[in-house]
Amino acid sequence: MSVQTTPVTIPNVTLTIDQLLMAIRQLDESGRTKVAQVLLKAQMDAKLAQLIEQLAQARPVYEISDANINDEIQDNDYKS
Repeated sequence: MSVQTTPVTIPNVTLTIDQLLMAIRQLDESGRTKVAQVLLKAQMDAKLAQLIEQLAQARPVYEISDANINDEIQDNDYKS
């Protein structure tokens, strides 16, 4: 069994950021890539959640009526 697939149980471990970074640097390229992917996904998830929250709280600049939508469709039909 390779080091990458060997399960490790570490209950209640406390690491400093420097210790964590040192451990990550010791991973092979595949392991570092997986860590990077997880971090990027977590960052994107956080940004997306923040954006959704901002959009949910934002008031529309103006209300769009059905008449506005129909006018826009008709204007585009004439241009085609």
